Amino acid sequence: MNEYLLEEDPHKYDSWNALAANLSYAFWAVTILIVLGYFVKLSTTEGNKNKYDFINKHEIKYLWIASIILVIGACFYFNSGLVKFSAVLFFVRIFMTIAFGLIAALVIQNLLKFYYPFFIEKRLKVLRYKPRISPKTGKPMKLLSEEEEDTYLDEGMQAEENVFSVDYDVWKDEESGYIQIEKYAGHLHAIQCPECNYQTFKVVREEITKTPSFTQEGEIIKHYLCGYCGYKAKKTVVLRQQSKPVEATATA
Repeated sequence: MNEYLLEEDPHKYDSWNALAANLSYAFWAVTILIVLGYFVKLSTTEGNKNKYDFINKHEIKYLWIASIILVIGACFYFNSGLVKFSAVLFFVRIFMTIAFGLIAALVIQNLLKFYYPFFIEKRLKVLRYKPRISPKTGKPMKLLSEEEEDTYLDEGMQAEENVFSVDYDVWKDEESGYIQIEKYAGHLHAIQCPECNYQTFKVVREEITKTPSFTQEGEIIKHYLCGYCGYKAKKTVVLRQQSKPVEATATA
């Protein structure tokens, strides 16, 4: 192959360059559409609890998909300015393109895995604890304390809370007595690791050493593991005594 053909025909690679540039713009347009589509869907989702669940379930996944498509578009754009070509340059470009794509994807993955959870956790807390509006009176409801909410949770719900598999929030309209119960996964989110300070410290196993009863408290050991640095720790937590279920006086 003659490496100097391009000097005789300076427009030899115009078609490829134009195609690569157009493909990069197309991939970037798809990226924008994915992100816009996600936030449009989020903005049209009604209710703080539904928004909470939607963000928690979909946001990082959508951002990851959009990021991969963005990187692919960047790879095409990187190869849209050919001015010289040979077998050696072909393999060099292939290697550099793959290396660039992998490095960019790895950086984005780490950002979404280790840094972005700090940001998303703050937004989720705002949504979770923002006062709910009663459909009966249109007024803000009160979030009941752990002790107050037991009146409105049946024995099974209280057992779920005791082993931290589920966390319930109970909102009450004190004027009408209307009750709204929201269910959250107990170990859905990692917390900040005391060793590396990333938001990657999570409960991986629980061991009940003493089962709570109506007369005595129980005990559970929570085993933590950091998904980034591997730091391990365990914590003993006292489980509340079981309370006899009381029939709720308020209904929806």
